[in-house]
Amino acid sequence: MALDTLKDIEVIGGFKVVDMDKLREKYPEKFNESGSMDYKWFEKDIRPNHFVYVRHDVNCLSFTIQNGPVCENGINGCQVDTLIAASLHMIKKLNERFPCEENKAAIGHLSGAIGALEQRKQNRMRRGVEGYNKA
Repeated sequence: MALDTLKDIEVIGGFKVVDMDKLREKYPEKFNESGSMDYKWFEKDIRPNHFVYVRHDVNCLSFTIQNGPVCENGINGCQVDTLIAASLHMIKKLNERFPCEENKAAIGHLSGAIGALEQRKQNRMRRGVEGYNKA
């Protein structure tokens, strides 16, 4: 049920969400009868440009995480704030259907975590170390 909250989401944390079910519909020649895909194609054409994937048929949400500093390696994945943003979105949607104080608290804490990470990023930018493995 939690993944239903992502049915029509197109972007999480600034990254386009790849709906693997729609990808299979668009490129059926890249998938075999069991649903497995041509991973060479995926690694060459999809993964380098997209970092958040949802498969509703198997209730799966996955992320490619940034590997190395952005300034040295370019953007090759998402950061932890994208995972938090996905969780926040899901809990907000669940809270619309099943509101409770615990959901509200979780929403507040996750929003706070995103805010703290944004403050960290701004601080690192001011110091000229954002995107590098420097303190």
